[in-house]
Amino acid sequence: MMDRQASPAYPDQAWHGSAVVLENVPLARATYRIRLAAPKVAERIVPGQFVMLRLPDRDDPLLGRPLALYDVVSDAGGCPQFIDIVYLVVGRMTTRLVEVRPGTTLDIWGPLGNGFPPDEVEHLVMVAGGIGQTPFLALGREFLGRQQYGTPPRKVPRARKVTLCYGARSAEFLAGAGDFEAAGIDVHLATDDGSRGHGGPVTELVAPLVAGSPWPCRIVCCGPEPMMAATARLARQLGVPCQVSLETPMACGIGACFSCVARIRDGSGNWDYRRTCIEGPVFDAEQVVFDAPQLGAPSTSEAGPP
Repeated sequence: MMDRQASPAYPDQAWHGSAVVLENVPLARATYRIRLAAPKVAERIVPGQFVMLRLPDRDDPLLGRPLALYDVVSDAGGCPQFIDIVYLVVGRMTTRLVEVRPGTTLDIWGPLGNGFPPDEVEHLVMVAGGIGQTPFLALGREFLGRQQYGTPPRKVPRARKVTLCYGARSAEFLAGAGDFEAAGIDVHLATDDGSRGHGGPVTELVAPLVAGSPWPCRIVCCGPEPMMAATARLARQLGVPCQVSLETPMACGIGACFSCVARIRDGSGNWDYRRTCIEGPVFDAEQVVFDAPQLGAPSTSEAGPP
């Protein structure tokens, strides 16, 4: 098990400035994709990292919000210039973000956090609930050899297969499934009401998929904490490694406020509080002490990535 605590992602090299909005378009019910011109971030960010966004010249909300990278877009010359972010409208910040039009500028600082490890894997299984699919498009493209990220570009061993298991309340909340399919990712959908794909929790897709894979698997997971806790238990039962990207609420994103702490085990099995924005948001699932509330409880926070 890789110890994420050994290499915290300090934000001293994060870029802070203004980014121009190019697009802000709907993808699904209450879900939008915003594209920002931020070349200093685009050239360095890797899958699983996030940025802090703030509406300039406003004090409500006063603080920025962390939002995960969806993908990087390059210019005609192949240089990373733009970042895409997908967000769900759930609070004051995202309600106001919907109103932002092309040409508007936003305050941005990033990239922040540690991102997903570029560990070798033959079959990468990405498990997402709610808005938790957002970090996985770039990750899947990276492991399929479709795109490189970071400066210098990360060297990621190519996977034989990348699968996304993606669940939402109903079909109208499924956002970006076509983007994943266009990237060559194998997509399996689940909805709580059975309106599309498997009827039931997305976690019910995981065990048969992993058991039926002809290649060794690794699981990565993002979404509501009950779903991540259930996926972590499944991974342990299946004997496959698993990383989770926590959605812990954040205020500063740079490790100063200690509002985003999570309970993380050390090598001896004891736990201590670690800052999700610095030591995370990606942790090995075996390190995370989950509260384990009722499975299926909705994620309503807009304060943590994604």
